[in-house]
Amino acid sequence: MPVPDTDRKRQRWLSVLARADAASFDERLPLERLPAEYVWLRQPESGLVMVCGRAGGTGSAFNLGEMSVTRCALRLTDGTVGMACLRGRDSLHAQRAALIDALMQQAGQDDSLEQAWTTWITPLEARQLQQRIARAAAAAKTRVEFFTVVRGEDAS
Repeated sequence: MPVPDTDRKRQRWLSVLARADAASFDERLPLERLPAEYVWLRQPESGLVMVCGRAGGTGSAFNLGEMSVTRCALRLTDGTVGMACLRGRDSLHAQRAALIDALMQQAGQDDSLEQAWTTWITPLEARQLQQRIARAAAAAKTRVEFFTVVRGEDAS
């Protein structure tokens, strides 16, 4: 059964919201712009999840270690449910991400999803891309090229 396009979009915006840093939320999403009326289905709670890895990316799975996560779920007054699960222990970040998730779903229902996407998701994605590029550039500076020098008598 194919995944509907709206499910893919929601997966994408949930991923962007989970990876966003607190500074991005403070800049783009001040608390006074978010709805104040909602009911907690699950208040922000922190816990641990086991992170798995694979040797070489394709080998057998092994437990790498534990990572702290925070999750929450809420319902807006119209019944729209928003949720968030993100790494770290920032409950305010989780609350904002869940609120944005609910608002994005509302926007999808009244055909203003593109405006909501442009307002919230696009700036966060752009910032995350800049951060990835900066990390890659910093890592590239430490790259070491290894090569083998062939001696004259071994050249045959």
